Amino acid sequence: MNIMKTIMLMTLLTMLLVFGGAALAGRSGMTFALIFAFVMNFVTYFFSDKIVLKMYKAKEAAEAEAPVLYRIVRRLSQKAGMPMPKVYIIPDMSPNAFATGRNPNHAAVAATEGIMQLLTEEELSGVMAHELAHVKHRDILIGTIAATIAGAISYLAQMAQWAMIFGGRRDDDEGGSPIAALVMMIVAPIAAMLIQMAISRSREFAADEGGARIHGEPMSLANALLKLEKGSRMIPMHATPATSHMMIVNPFSGGALMKLFSTHPPVAERVERLKALRTRG
Repeated sequence: MNIMKTIMLMTLLTMLLVFGGAALAGRSGMTFALIFAFVMNFVTYFFSDKIVLKMYKAKEAAEAEAPVLYRIVRRLSQKAGMPMPKVYIIPDMSPNAFATGRNPNHAAVAATEGIMQLLTEEELSGVMAHELAHVKHRDILIGTIAATIAGAISYLAQMAQWAMIFGGRRDDDEGGSPIAALVMMIVAPIAAMLIQMAISRSREFAADEGGARIHGEPMSLANALLKLEKGSRMIPMHATPATSHMMIVNPFSGGALMKLFSTHPPVAERVERLKALRTRG
């Protein structure tokens, strides 16, 4: 169900990009949008992991430097039948973690210093199982592509705005409609953001379930999520909105508006689903 939902949302996001290009400049705009998305996704596919790790000043850790985390990741990787990802430590006291990499053979898991101090070994195992489920499902690639396409749509909307300000549009047989361009400028970025966030929430639910199955005890992750929600509110992470979807919990402390536009499902709902998994066995 989650896979089908993700496919439908990704298709809708791509269509929004293509139609946005068409609204801006007709067939030539549509072609530009497709080429732009292809180039951005190519760059993202090969370099997103290096970019995000550098962004958060993550340092690769040897087994001697982080023996507990290293042991957890190795044990869970073997249990899941996956290659062991590289292990990174983020010098940040806000409790959080993420996975990155384009596929299981080129993956990394990163944990903040704060999360390793806050959680018990069992709870940290639940978190790492969640991150390995992301790797196994290739959610990092899906989420990054979704963010890239949404960014491209926002870029097209800005182009439409500048074109209307400076009167750079011309109406010919290949040009887009001025009304469609106006809709593109206002509606498309909001729609793209909402679709991207829906994809992110869907993949978080799937990773919770997949991680619980890898670990074997759903309540380890459930208990960790409750602690992380409280801890991240007390010590918000210096994160960027473009990468917030990668974290196991929302790194920002926000009110009702932030929850409305969140990349993560409510922790309470995630915990209830994990409890239901345990009940079903």
